[in-house]
Amino acid sequence: MTKPTNDELPLIEIQNATVWRGDTRVFKNLNLTIPQHQQVAILGPNGSGKTTLLKLVNRAIYPVVSADSSVRILGRDTWNVWELRAQIGLVSHDLQTRYTATTSGLHVVVSGFHSSVGVHGMVARRLRPEQLDRARAVMAELGVEALVDTPLKRMSTGQQRRCLLARALVHDPQTLILDEPTAGLDLAASFDYLARIRRLVDAGKNIVMATHAIHEIPPSVSRVILLRDGQIVADGSREAVLTASNLQAAFVVPMRVARVDDYFLAYPPNDNSLPDQA
Repeated sequence: MTKPTNDELPLIEIQNATVWRGDTRVFKNLNLTIPQHQQVAILGPNGSGKTTLLKLVNRAIYPVVSADSSVRILGRDTWNVWELRAQIGLVSHDLQTRYTATTSGLHVVVSGFHSSVGVHGMVARRLRPEQLDRARAVMAELGVEALVDTPLKRMSTGQQRRCLLARALVHDPQTLILDEPTAGLDLAASFDYLARIRRLVDAGKNIVMATHAIHEIPPSVSRVILLRDGQIVADGSREAVLTASNLQAAFVVPMRVARVDDYFLAYPPNDNSLPDQA
């Protein structure tokens, strides 16, 4: 049998995994495979397991050790965290809140080279000129080059999020993990941020995003995994998964679903201003 190439290996292959966070069992006997070159949205209400699933992909948490259970990232059971970060970039609200308010934009971005939160101590001494140059270049690509010396406390939430995105991109990873990408952003900042994500997808990046808002799922996403209480409610194409019946099963609330300009929208059942999408 021909051995699969690096490109053919699944991004993540989960078999029979049971996962706890503190005293809460989030998943029991979870089975899921996500290929590398697939745009994926993980959708579900708060507490459904979205963030936990992304933390499995990002190697931030591990399943219960069992002979019949495994979680493989790009075909491997074990990874050096710095090596993995060069393959997969992470952007999350949780990561953003771990930075101190006085951290400069440049130090947020360059910390991505060391998988650290900020730049201090040994990390500061290991910084190389080419890393600083790369960080500045990525900030320019995302329109935050003027924030190199600006502390986080003087940035808008949208600017902070773009600095976190630049941090994830310094290694030029093939895959981006986005956990609730527009959390805390107003409409203008949300639209700007999602447009930047779409441009990254158009440039060849793969994304795995977790969200509870179906309107955030870009048309480029080919697969939606719908979760509730650690269970997969539905898994398939956007058209197959984003139906009123599936979403009602996951969110446990009556709703209608419409498709407008290749985006899906959910709205209350007493609003007749938009057409139904079966």
